[in-house]
Amino acid sequence: MPIEATQALLFDLGGVLVEIEFDRALRAWAPYSSLSIEELRRTFSFDLQYERHERGEIGAAEYFDHLASRLKLTASRAEIESGWNSVFVGELSETRRMVETVREVLPCYAFTNTNATHMAAWRGLFPEVARAFDRVFASHEIGLRKPERAAFEHICQATGVAAPSIVFFDDLLENVQAASEAGLKGVLVRSPEDVANALRALGFEPARPNPSIEGTSTSKLRLLAAAPHVKR
Repeated sequence: MPIEATQALLFDLGGVLVEIEFDRALRAWAPYSSLSIEELRRTFSFDLQYERHERGEIGAAEYFDHLASRLKLTASRAEIESGWNSVFVGELSETRRMVETVREVLPCYAFTNTNATHMAAWRGLFPEVARAFDRVFASHEIGLRKPERAAFEHICQATGVAAPSIVFFDDLLENVQAASEAGLKGVLVRSPEDVANALRALGFEPARPNPSIEGTSTSKLRLLAAAPHVKR
């Protein structure tokens, strides 16, 4: 897809810009449960209540009570919340730097399936990620979540960009497929290199490292001469 036809980029956060490991929460809750860690892994699921929590239909207190019942936790809500927020491993800074650079030319948005507790946590942990985007669309705020088609339609309407002119990056195949069915151009992300390859296809090239500049990365992008005519 040529850069001239691309008017905006849309990025998932978890797995694309922030590394997440849900097993960390289960390990944090294990001391409070009568279930073994293996039983906790089998019992925990992204169930209906999880999805309702991500749409903002129920709050943290109700969802944490659901977890306490399902996982047989004796932990307080504060202890459950602490474990809930332990899922954040770290920032994928290589991808964040790519977003920051390409944003000089194209609007960059984020779309994350999340909840109020997690959003407050990751904004505090990774402020540079929060600042890297023109806008963050959070499922619990818009009342829609991936892979629902209506979620992508909402973002197109809110940004004023037609679906075929948006390139969407996500680490889950079902979300990429749903975005494609909604008319967006979907990119499956397994590593920062997948993002770099997609940006190359749009007309960006990795910059050559400058050894005289400390910390220069071979993955940093430069804008091609053809790019300024789409500058925001």
